[in-house]
Amino acid sequence: MTIRIVVVDDHPIVRDGIISMVSREGDIEVVGEAASGPEAVIVVTRELPDVVLMDLRMPGGDGVDAVRELTAAEVPTRILVLTTYDTDRDIRAALGAGAHGYLLKDTPRPVLLQAVRDIAAGRPVLAPQALDAMAGRRNDPELTARELEVLRVIANGGTNRGAAADLMVSEATVKTHLNHAYQKLGVSDRAAAVRVAFERGLL
Repeated sequence: MTIRIVVVDDHPIVRDGIISMVSREGDIEVVGEAASGPEAVIVVTRELPDVVLMDLRMPGGDGVDAVRELTAAEVPTRILVLTTYDTDRDIRAALGAGAHGYLLKDTPRPVLLQAVRDIAAGRPVLAPQALDAMAGRRNDPELTARELEVLRVIANGGTNRGAAADLMVSEATVKTHLNHAYQKLGVSDRAAAVRVAFERGLL
């Protein structure tokens, strides 16, 4: 039986490389490709492949949102996330949205090809990092007391200048604490940092 797949990645070179690699297999056929989450939903809904290889973070639209939308639509396609991101947050978000597997892009070629076959056959595929995340064995970097103090001020509507005054530090120091907090929480702005901190029970 031929396994029909769709490849989703916003980087053309990466997408072409994956397509070239899997197309050499006699039992795998690439029937579509997409460069964003919304485009992936359209292509997968149209082609109804057996498997979709889904990147996570794409400028044109998030992969997790696409996974969630395809799952909600009950599309009979199994979703294998293939990404560079291995944080607990990314892994849990993807699997929670309905992905059937999670692999990193540095996965060896034979392992990836077997993963496509396993996913198509209904067997879950998880990278070691994903197994650890789901088992709760991995710990994300903890925020320092100072970083939490800054986030609390921001969460209460304070500005960087206000946080600096409250904590009796420079505004540059506040920005440094915020940037460190962003990195540890896997976000890029203060609103997301506050939201994730609340979700994790840190505030």
